Amino acid sequence: MSRDPTLPAGFLALLHEHRALLYKVTRVFGRSAAERDDLAQEAIVHLWRAYPRYDELLRFSTWMYRIALNVAISWRRRERTQTQHLVPLGEELFEIADGADPLGIEATDLALLYASIEQFDDLNKALLLLYLDGQSHHEISLVLGISQTNVATKIGRLKDRLREQFRAVGHL
Repeated sequence: MSRDPTLPAGFLALLHEHRALLYKVTRVFGRSAAERDDLAQEAIVHLWRAYPRYDELLRFSTWMYRIALNVAISWRRRERTQTQHLVPLGEELFEIADGADPLGIEATDLALLYASIEQFDDLNKALLLLYLDGQSHHEISLVLGISQTNVATKIGRLKDRLREQFRAVGHL
């Protein structure tokens, strides 16, 4: 099988242009910086392998979201199976060990949002990530494989849950 010599350059240009999308997915699904790095690398490998089959009728961001989210969800499921009997050690404990005072650090709205998103199941995390990134209901339905009506209903419910969580901590 001969490859198009422009394939690497085209792929790298598109990957660079849409890299923020990949960072968002890894931020939502990876718990630590090391996990986010590993997840990003795995997603890039899957994107590279799938790129020769990319259908240019789709927006690249839609195609990339679909692959990155599928990789993240599979990766998370695999990680959960492998570590189900371990007690998670959060990054905040490393900060304490390094001498930082996590109690003196005020949580930003963004940190609160990520903490809230962490509590949702994988489908709702993906849905919320796409919505917050400004994707249309149509684009979200294409990426997640659910109807636009289902997208709208789920987004409404997620907004209500987030609103409740933000009110509970006095941020609304």
